[in-house]
Amino acid sequence: MADFLLIHGAWHGAWCWKKLVPELQKAGHQVRIPNLPGHGGDPTDPASIHLATYAGHVVELLDAGDAPVILLGHSMGGMVITQAAEYRPDRIQALVYLTAFLPENGQSLLAIEERNPKASVPPNLVPDAAGITAIINADQIMNLFYHDCSEADIAFATRQLTPQPLAPLAEPVSLSDNNFGSIPRVYIECTEDRAICLEQQRVMHQATPCDRVFSLATSHSPFFSAPRELTGILAEIAG
Repeated sequence: MADFLLIHGAWHGAWCWKKLVPELQKAGHQVRIPNLPGHGGDPTDPASIHLATYAGHVVELLDAGDAPVILLGHSMGGMVITQAAEYRPDRIQALVYLTAFLPENGQSLLAIEERNPKASVPPNLVPDAAGITAIINADQIMNLFYHDCSEADIAFATRQLTPQPLAPLAEPVSLSDNNFGSIPRVYIECTEDRAICLEQQRVMHQATPCDRVFSLATSHSPFFSAPRELTGILAEIAG
């Protein structure tokens, strides 16, 4: 059985995995679900958070484990696991991108979005007065993230969302073939995603080829709308 380390995306926290974790545990896997700095109640000052802050936190978790993990990133979490993998390739069994940003060397999340023909999140960012964090236009949260989720899950998630520090979104990854490039990669497409459209997902995993690509007919949040189907894919990856 595998040891999974699940890294959430922007605005989210460890709470987003609440339906997935029991399914993975029932299948016999170990699961860790940290909050990134500044998310899910973590008190880190948003003004001090950078992509390196996120990646450094993941590196600490990797170093604290007993064995290499399957490191999964959702959405922005793909940027985080990519940079962390560059620092600790020996601590990672495989990288899994769940409808996530998969950057090339030197790319930032915002640079990827600039090439997105159907960019939907950037036009709905609402920055704070200081330009340090941003929230999502409240009228678009359900449409972008949760359109196939239950009303209860939508209400729960909407209450948990926190402002997203902007600096990590503009900062590029620095990668090498010897480190990041040496780790097996898997991409899980979400074909009905309205936050990262399917076309953009495919541009990314074709530019940085993955060993396997799976598809789920879900929104941006399969951990809410299809936790059993997602568990099945992750169990296959672990196997």
